[in-house]
Amino acid sequence: MASATGIPVAMERPHFIGIGGAGMSGIAKILAQRGAKVAGSDAKESETAEALRALGATVHIGHAAAHLADDASCVVVSSAIRADNPELARAAELSVPVVHRSDALASLMGGGLRPIAVAGTHGKTTTTSMLAVALTELGLDPSYAIGGDLAGPGTNARHGGGEIFVAEADESDRSFQKYDPEVAIVLNVELDHHANYASMDEIYESFEIFAGKIVPGGTLVISADQPGAVELTARVRDLATRDLAGPADAAPVKIVTYGVAEDADVRVHKITARGLTSEVTVLLGGRLLTFAVSVPGRHYALNAVAALAAGVALGIPAHNLASALGAYTGVKRRLQLKGEAAGVQVIDSYAHHPTEMTADLEAMRGSAAPGSRLLVVFQPHLFSRTQELATEMGQALALADASLVLDIYPAREDPIPGVTSDLIVQAAGAAGATVTAVHEKDAVADAVAGMAGPGDLVLTMGAGDVTDLGPRILARLAG
Repeated sequence: MASATGIPVAMERPHFIGIGGAGMSGIAKILAQRGAKVAGSDAKESETAEALRALGATVHIGHAAAHLADDASCVVVSSAIRADNPELARAAELSVPVVHRSDALASLMGGGLRPIAVAGTHGKTTTTSMLAVALTELGLDPSYAIGGDLAGPGTNARHGGGEIFVAEADESDRSFQKYDPEVAIVLNVELDHHANYASMDEIYESFEIFAGKIVPGGTLVISADQPGAVELTARVRDLATRDLAGPADAAPVKIVTYGVAEDADVRVHKITARGLTSEVTVLLGGRLLTFAVSVPGRHYALNAVAALAAGVALGIPAHNLASALGAYTGVKRRLQLKGEAAGVQVIDSYAHHPTEMTADLEAMRGSAAPGSRLLVVFQPHLFSRTQELATEMGQALALADASLVLDIYPAREDPIPGVTSDLIVQAAGAAGATVTAVHEKDAVADAVAGMAGPGDLVLTMGAGDVTDLGPRILARLAG
């Protein structure tokens, strides 16, 4: 049930625990823009907190029971919020409903809107952002919720006046199963989030449920190249054949594949690297279409093709959308150039899974000038991920000329005995990489300055606070 303002009644006075998080802040911003009285708390001050205050939200720093107003209509949480959080305990005392972030987002995507949900183990933020920018460029005024800030508008969410809502759909805690998209994108399917998924079978089952939530007559846009996506396509088609995908009288969900595979519905004919940009030619509807992508790397070019296919599925002319995709200039932390000093470029990457690490390192290697070295400062993210994928992370680092490996960023996890970043250092050494463990972040800038020379590229990499080191490295290089 919605109020006269179009805000669900339960969301008129929401309180967000962890309001500064990428996913949480986006929902809070949209609600504030729709007129809700938004409040919340976060562990520390940030640009995001200031942006929320500018929209009229009340943002407390630190977590305390007193921060929850007595008249709050609900408390919004993510899977990262611990059960002993004092604001959560206060909500129970006041009998204030607790709403998961995914349910809050699902409620915002309803009401007659045309949702596009972007899923996959990697590339969700970039692809969602590409669509948001392109649709805005076309004057369609979309709403969007993204897991990272756009380099252009500088925000991760917006309430638009158009009918399209583009959202990043998170598989990590199965929350993407809450959405009912008209178009769903699946970029890839791999085993990750080991605290929540024990096997690939569990991953496939989760993605099958997500695909099954597409509205009748909607479209699944899915990679024709990535093995996990190919397997998921077969499973979804098998479900449809056995009439398990929905009511017998429902319009069937259309499957549109994209990629370099010969049988892809939207086939990538050519990807041409042009420094820190690329040019993509696709075969779509029997015609060749060429457009520019303003970020480097084959994986980002394929993300743009997925965005193109999704927009076309909504009825947007392909040539218009292809041209508009060129307006995308990147997302913070997705191969974002932080600056240059002493002839050394410092670039920031959010990559934290071996596949992402490999893709970004290959992209940087392909765009580097002859003779340039690629130096990496890597911060592992989560003990559980390191425990399962340390060997693959070390092998990925072998693509760099030299790497510094920091201690594990714990995020929401407690330490696991015996699991440290040394596992990655050992694996990297075994793979022939030049790698050094650095246990103090304050030592990184000096270490990089002692390694880097004119023409070199320095990549700060990881999903934690390693991003903070970019400015410090640049300052040290500048002398």
